[in-house]
Amino acid sequence: MKILLADDDAALRKIIEFKLRHRGYEVTAVGDGEAALGALRESRFDLLLSDMRMPRMSGLELLAQARGIQADIEVVFITAYAAVSQAVEAVKLGAFDYLTKPFEDDQLFVAIEKAVKFRRLENENTMLKEQLARSAKNKRMVGIAPAFKRLLELIEKVAPTDATVLITGESGTGKELVARAIHRQSSRADGEFVAVNCAAIPRELLESELFGHVRGAFTGAVKDKKGKFEQADGGTLMLDEVSELTTEMQVKLLRAIQERVVESVGSEQRTEIDVRLLAATNVNLRERVASGRFREDLFYRLNVIPIQVPPLRERPEDIPLLVKTFVSKFASGADVSVSADLMRLLRQHSWPGNIRELENLMERMAILRNSDQLTPDDLPSDFGVVSLNVQSPFVTESGNHVTFYEAEKQLIVDALEKTGWNRTRAALYLHIPRHILIYRMKKFGIRPDQSSI
Repeated sequence: MKILLADDDAALRKIIEFKLRHRGYEVTAVGDGEAALGALRESRFDLLLSDMRMPRMSGLELLAQARGIQADIEVVFITAYAAVSQAVEAVKLGAFDYLTKPFEDDQLFVAIEKAVKFRRLENENTMLKEQLARSAKNKRMVGIAPAFKRLLELIEKVAPTDATVLITGESGTGKELVARAIHRQSSRADGEFVAVNCAAIPRELLESELFGHVRGAFTGAVKDKKGKFEQADGGTLMLDEVSELTTEMQVKLLRAIQERVVESVGSEQRTEIDVRLLAATNVNLRERVASGRFREDLFYRLNVIPIQVPPLRERPEDIPLLVKTFVSKFASGADVSVSADLMRLLRQHSWPGNIRELENLMERMAILRNSDQLTPDDLPSDFGVVSLNVQSPFVTESGNHVTFYEAEKQLIVDALEKTGWNRTRAALYLHIPRHILIYRMKKFGIRPDQSSI
């Protein structure tokens, strides 16, 4: 911490300088206001500690000119009892505090620490507001945590290339945002960004969705349709949940990547494609390869450059910024604040659902709030519940084991019943995306009026 000390009393100046240096501060000591201004022009300081009355320049004049040179510097004045009124006036004009002679060492150090801490909080708040403004304008990723900054650095290195990227991370961490950031910073930014969730599309329709089909290729194919690869030609194609591809689709995807051509369903015509491929998954593909559920050659084609998206629990510094972003987004234009107690609780939470869980929570709180300040009282009663207390779905009441199909169906029904058939909350409980839950409900024929299997 750098402190600029200005006092025309040489003996007092040396004593204070010695005590500050002994405390570990970096100190520059000068004898008057003009010298103080000269030092400010040459270097940045965290704090100006100055006598109120010095020759040729008053404390008020020094305060005004010092702020003109370095607007964010905090100022603490030292004053005699007779000049307290001037010191009070200086505080009204922007000085942080003043000390009355004589003062104890502890009084000096407490005043300094408070001033510097206040400035750091102000700087952090300014930085958060600037990032929030950029986020609202550009709808881009925001964060200040070291893990997040490392992610951005990696994106900046990868984006200008055409290399295939495998984006991994827990559900809700923002893998698609990473993919969009790569596309936006690439030479393909003027092209299309096309995202496909491989788990949300029925297996029998996925080939048509990716590669397209011609009229009459199958029942319901009433006209030709371009696939996602052709739609992304000249741009970027993101395959989300790529781990859910069937073995047959893995073979066809591998061929498309290797040969840079696609063949529509029902057609023998091959179409050349120019696509940058990004893949994403929340599972360990190496384990899938080891167990034989994912082709090794496809894995290496996708894993040219791996990017791991950190979970929210590894970037707690970003929670205040994300909270403010989401509150601003869902507060319908109202100026809604978040209390310190609530922010502390949010920072302490483990966030198993990551950013998606935080966004859903803030949307709920912003909509149901009772005032324009959110407090712990606004938290829903189920906040902090991260798993269902469900009896084992693998054994029936008669003691017979059930199939995987039956167990998965029962788990989904239990989650829906637990959450009052709210699909968003049920998806959070199950730690799966909402659209995957909806797809599973359709697959199993689960309806709100169904209370049991």
